[in-house]
Amino acid sequence: MFKLILLALIIAAASWWWIRKTVNTPVEHGSAEKVIAIEPGTGTQAIINRLSEAGIVQNPMALKIYLYATGRGGRLKAGDYRFDSPISALEAIGKIERGDVTFERVTIPEGFNRFEIAERLADETRKATTKEFLRLMNDPSLVASIDPRARNLEGYLFPDTYNYTSATTPEELIRAMVNRFNEVLTSEWRARAIETRLSIHDIVTLASLVEEEARVPDERPKVASVFMNRLKIDMPLASDPTFIYAAILENDYDGNPNQPRHRRRDSFYNTYIYSGLPPGPIASPGRASLEAALYPAQTDYLYFVVSGTEGRHKFSRTAAEHELAVNEYRQQQRRQNGGR
Repeated sequence: MFKLILLALIIAAASWWWIRKTVNTPVEHGSAEKVIAIEPGTGTQAIINRLSEAGIVQNPMALKIYLYATGRGGRLKAGDYRFDSPISALEAIGKIERGDVTFERVTIPEGFNRFEIAERLADETRKATTKEFLRLMNDPSLVASIDPRARNLEGYLFPDTYNYTSATTPEELIRAMVNRFNEVLTSEWRARAIETRLSIHDIVTLASLVEEEARVPDERPKVASVFMNRLKIDMPLASDPTFIYAAILENDYDGNPNQPRHRRRDSFYNTYIYSGLPPGPIASPGRASLEAALYPAQTDYLYFVVSGTEGRHKFSRTAAEHELAVNEYRQQQRRQNGGR
């Protein structure tokens, strides 16, 4: 009897040694680039099976016994996971225990309008179609408390990099972008908007124009000052991106800003025809453009025109100065084009 008990103990010890060695030995697998999704409510056995099917766990029975014996099987968390290769079964389980989930990322550049954002989200996240994302963006309820005049979420989808998982919904992505805008628009900036006597709607609209016009960071406050100076004297803002946006709204933009019909389009967004700010933002301004709209430079400039290939502008106080700057720019363009 003693020998049988001893033999059983030896077998048990050897088995436990083998199980521990098996679950702690790193293995090569071909799923390192794959995302393994663990849905809420998935049981331990189902998780082990999924890891086994992916080649991450080569001996599922050994892992099951180990987790049962150590009581670790009930602490596994749902989420999306990636597993390096090589990796041991126990390292993989540890990752799931910690909830060390893998996030996908999507980046929205500054100056994208809602149509471009919807297309980017649809292409990269595959959460919904461009049309479905636009439908969500056409609901202004998320910003009703800060901008009762908003017709949609244009301007409030803050340009940034956003994390998401397989469980993230399209609605959650849109809400995250609006929430990020609300974080950036601090209480100090909201108070500053009141000082300027402009509404949040107007500040975001102005910032969107600055975002589209300024290509060099240090020029943003000056560009904002030109627009503010024009607003004060009821002078049309004459901003090309506004008639481009009007054409986009009509699904008529052909990529050519020099197309005469775009500049002549009878739209309240066309700031060559109508004075004042356009009805709403034309793009998503970044932090620097919002700051420029809130704190424009103190200048008496009324004009600006591109002055070189780096995107810098020549700022002018009078129409005569501006005409000279325009002529200089045209001559520069002709030289670059070989005199044509």
